[in-house]
Amino acid sequence: MSDATPSINGNAESADQTNPGFDTMTRDIADVPAVEVITTVAVHLMSAAAVNLGLAEEGEQHKDLDEARKLIHALAGLVTASATEVSSFHAAPLRDGLKSLQLAFREASVVPDEPGQGPGEKFTGPVFA
Repeated sequence: MSDATPSINGNAESADQTNPGFDTMTRDIADVPAVEVITTVAVHLMSAAAVNLGLAEEGEQHKDLDEARKLIHALAGLVTASATEVSSFHAAPLRDGLKSLQLAFREASVVPDEPGQGPGEKFTGPVFA
């Protein structure tokens, strides 16, 4: 089996010419350090949660607190579980971002959760302003 990607006309050689350096632009997932994968996933979870909290442009249009709760909960689990593995240099900003989202969730909720019952608080403990 060839590594070349066939072009529309089936000529693998012309596909290599139209995508010069494709192999140099991609990395094998095995070459990506775990800390980079963890922080990238955390940033994606943070971004999605912020959008669902209505913190993005045209925020009210995308606001969905049920989705935000799930994302914050998943983020809290990831941050808590990986904190000792990624060093405090990486974990501290992730914890700060998580806390900010937890506080934003509390503020956005019409009926606030009891302390310790908010999204992710089973992993982080109660979050107070």
